[in-house]
Amino acid sequence: MSTTVLTEQQISAAYRYWRPRLLLSMVVGYAAFYLTRKSVSYAMPVMQLELGLDKADIGLLGTLFYLVYGASKFFSGIISDKTSARWFMGTGLFITGVLNVVFTLCHSWSALLVVWTLNGFFQGWGWPPCAKLLTSWYSRNERGFWWGCWNTSITMGGALVPLLSGFLASEYGWKAALLVPGVMGMLLGIWLCWQLCDKPAAQGLPTVGTWRRDPLELWQEQHSPPMSMRAILRQAILANRTIWLLATSYVLVYLIRIALNDWGNIWLAESHDVSLLGANATLSLFELGGLIGALFAGWGSDLLFRGQRAPMILLFAFGLFLSMTALWLAPVHHYGLLSMCFFSLGFFIFGPQMLIGLAAAEYCHKDAAGTVTGFLGLFAYLGAALAGWPLAQVLEHYGWSGFFTLLTLAASCIGLLLMPLLIAGLNRLRFKQVS
Repeated sequence: MSTTVLTEQQISAAYRYWRPRLLLSMVVGYAAFYLTRKSVSYAMPVMQLELGLDKADIGLLGTLFYLVYGASKFFSGIISDKTSARWFMGTGLFITGVLNVVFTLCHSWSALLVVWTLNGFFQGWGWPPCAKLLTSWYSRNERGFWWGCWNTSITMGGALVPLLSGFLASEYGWKAALLVPGVMGMLLGIWLCWQLCDKPAAQGLPTVGTWRRDPLELWQEQHSPPMSMRAILRQAILANRTIWLLATSYVLVYLIRIALNDWGNIWLAESHDVSLLGANATLSLFELGGLIGALFAGWGSDLLFRGQRAPMILLFAFGLFLSMTALWLAPVHHYGLLSMCFFSLGFFIFGPQMLIGLAAAEYCHKDAAGTVTGFLGLFAYLGAALAGWPLAQVLEHYGWSGFFTLLTLAASCIGLLLMPLLIAGLNRLRFKQVS
């Protein structure tokens, strides 16, 4: 082991080299995970015709995938916190690419179900290493900006899927729509294994809090003594009231986001006579608003609140409540104004979605970023599940009025649930002032 002591200039040079490189790698890598994961959605219309699938088959494929995917995010988070991020994320992406290719070689529906469910397991390997690296290489008073930049990978992947897989499925068949993303995933998985690294300590560097002299980051480091993963899970996560508040609010955030994604175009068509093309274009503005909202939320929490996430989440929750109320109650039938409402909803929902995961990593043990964000992933997909069949029952019995009443109440509850985080943030600021 080398005992070379690095100078401050060498330490700064190493951080300046690795941080942009890691961000680019994580953005490209996670976008590739998203591409391999969503490719089947845009191949499904062609698959349905060629393989004679009914809606029950399609629903079963999605249900099994997301159940395994949500569980995998939690369990892989535990493993990734004790494993090199380089090999974990790269290997996971490579295997998902292989499984996409294998999926095209299956000749029975049962085989397709098994392969795609297995794909869901390895898809869960993508996010925890990103959370680990984002909390290790970027400090508290700047992390919102970097986390927001990473969040663009979701939009990038979401934009690439319909362009690539949709085109391939329509021109060359559903197998091509999965085969090409699969090969891309394999190649990018190998690239990630070469491009990524682990924590700063593995490069002989001090912690990011020490390098940037960030009081809040140092506070978390000082309050994260060496512990076993079992002790971290029991004491820092399961017994942490703040984590449970964040997790509960995550259910509501994902309920609103998925509900607007899945039911928004139907509401526009039924209530405002918007064409299918126009409704889908409006939902694309929802995603665009989300991209800008996530960037602004991260940057704003750094610049305006010195790394405190709760005030920005509460501001966004208030904006979400007002936007949801306006969409529901305003007697608007103008397509442009409806589009602006959806843009506003995307802006205000994607900000909390990003910041809640970030806050969980910062209110937990320093060495458990992957585990705690994976734990929140379980609740996120519970919210996504509630936006399906249960919300359909609300629609059936209470109509669109019941639908928007429920979502508006959910928006208001997000802010109420996270009020205690303001107190926790003030306590940390007091600690900083005393020390």
